[in-house]
Amino acid sequence: MGASTKIVIADSQYVMADGDTLAAAEEKVLQRAQRKAVEEAGIYLEATFHDVEKESGGKSTQASSLEIRTIAAAITETEILESRRSFERDRPVFFVRIRATVNISSLAEAIRRLQSDQQLAQHFRQLQQENHQLRSQLQELQQQPIGVRMLAIEPGGKSAAQQRARMLLETALHTHNLRDKIQLSTDAAILDDRYVDPLIVRGQTYLRLVSLAFSQQAQPSDYSDHLDKARIDFDRAITLDDKNVWAWVGKGDTFTWLKQWDEATAAYEQVLDLDPFTDIARQRLIGAYTTQARRQAETKSWQQALATLKKLMNAQTPESWIPYQKEAYALRSEIYVKLNQPEQAIEDLSTVIRVDPTNATALVNRAKLYRERLQGRLAKDDLERACVLGSNPACEQLP
Repeated sequence: MGASTKIVIADSQYVMADGDTLAAAEEKVLQRAQRKAVEEAGIYLEATFHDVEKESGGKSTQASSLEIRTIAAAITETEILESRRSFERDRPVFFVRIRATVNISSLAEAIRRLQSDQQLAQHFRQLQQENHQLRSQLQELQQQPIGVRMLAIEPGGKSAAQQRARMLLETALHTHNLRDKIQLSTDAAILDDRYVDPLIVRGQTYLRLVSLAFSQQAQPSDYSDHLDKARIDFDRAITLDDKNVWAWVGKGDTFTWLKQWDEATAAYEQVLDLDPFTDIARQRLIGAYTTQARRQAETKSWQQALATLKKLMNAQTPESWIPYQKEAYALRSEIYVKLNQPEQAIEDLSTVIRVDPTNATALVNRAKLYRERLQGRLAKDDLERACVLGSNPACEQLP
């Protein structure tokens, strides 16, 4: 047993909430015991955890994805010593006692990485939200391209340069001027050539410039230079830290702009391998696979398109992600129709309608398949629902 590892016995109980399933309640009581084990090992993480229960309409929910990630980094092994259920005021109460192996050094690295990820995620969102303000800056930057200045590094040792680099990056994160943001992150990268975050901030900024130029219907040649610079930044970041999820997200986004779908999906999958809770990567992956499959379907490469969609739909993703995949399900239903597989097509359309009951197109398409299978009552129900939603083709088909 290494000095950085401790074995801890911990127990916890959890009262089942209205919105919980049995599996969810069992998962929560185990998470609480694991958190207690981490804290009993001498590591207190109140500032890192988001263990907040909210009550709405008589139902309580718990937001704890960051906690789950941190616990996963800290605990290398969990053995359940005792598990039981009881009742308190007609509510199930879950109790668990565990023996946990806590790796303190891994936890410290996880906290450092999570704090960095939070900063980079916040910067990413900031760039997305400042659309109007940044558009006016784009024209200015196109007229006066950003130059690279030489930064004089004063004597005083590596640590002084590293400290100054972090101060410059902090300023870059909070500035709303793109030219200053790029220059400050460049200065920070020069001061500390092993510091990953300035490369990611600069790469994110270059990609935002690409997005803004595209939104103004610019030619690809007008923003290809920004794409090249972003690609170089993210590649360099991954070379320095191949576990940095935002470097991989940036790499995937760059490949998406270049329409290199295989490389883009590989980058996003790498993000989810590193951290399954990186929602932006899962959203990007869904979009990339769906776009790729649609292009394959347009060339009548039906089996190839199905294989692409299978990578997406067979993934072990939570039920909550199915609404984000409704376009993929709708596309696969179209392919199944082309391949004369109506049962599979109906199943996929039913999934679309389940997550989007107002999808009139899916209702009309399913009604057509029901009619072809002589299931007139089901077809009529779908057409009536679609007609109420405002679909003229559905209304025209009703008797």
